[in-house]
Amino acid sequence: MASREEAVWRRAPLGAGQSLDLLTARFDRHVYAPHSHAEYTIGVCVGGLEVIDYRGGRLHVGPGEIVILEPGEVHTGGPGTTDGYAYRALYAPQSLLAGAAGEPSHFAQPVVDDPALAAALRTAHTELSAQPADALEAESRLSWLLGALATRHGSARPDRDPGSGSDRIARAVRDRLADELLAPPALTELAADFGLSRYQLLRAFRDTMGLPPYAWLAQHRVARARVLLEHGLRPAEVAGLVGFADQAHLTRWFRRVLGVTPAAYRNSVQDGLR
Repeated sequence: MASREEAVWRRAPLGAGQSLDLLTARFDRHVYAPHSHAEYTIGVCVGGLEVIDYRGGRLHVGPGEIVILEPGEVHTGGPGTTDGYAYRALYAPQSLLAGAAGEPSHFAQPVVDDPALAAALRTAHTELSAQPADALEAESRLSWLLGALATRHGSARPDRDPGSGSDRIARAVRDRLADELLAPPALTELAADFGLSRYQLLRAFRDTMGLPPYAWLAQHRVARARVLLEHGLRPAEVAGLVGFADQAHLTRWFRRVLGVTPAAYRNSVQDGLR
């Protein structure tokens, strides 16, 4: 049977220069590579079964359930059965899920069963994806729904470890990779900067970032590519500007992280801006 896979991105304005991405997707076979987002990922399963590797465990998300993945948390996603799955996701800035004290919310249980809220999120997603929305309307609706999500199912974020040597090393390596996007340093060079072996550097980076350096860099390049595609550049132009060897290399990583090709993403986002 022919695959029915699709992924369509739209963007809702929130005012004050902010916006929120909306994804409508259905996958039969596609499995996301390990990746993370700067925003909260709020998903509602609308068909089938999705499995997500997250925080060292495996989540199972069925129809009508809401999944909340926190910013910076590495995760995957894929079909739980041969019938595939379909979902609606929105990528919410941390400010939209802040608690009463203004701190970002924490979701100890990332999968929640709240039929009324799931239905309201799905309706808002559908309506905001279908046509350009007034920024005040979009901000008001989403703030209300996500505030309800945080109030009902979230809690204060637990205190974090102030930082270890591994954390300091990983963040320094991350910053250098981002700064030297087009010609990143070799692993040997990075390790020598900290007086470590390559293995020690890889372990420190993975312990903090959840990914090896090459995968983090590819994900960062995809994020940069998204911005250029949204401004109308063609995938062939974008590949070299963000450090990929060619368009095929860009396409491979773009689909692994976002579930869609660069050309399809550019077309769907441009359509949503018209």
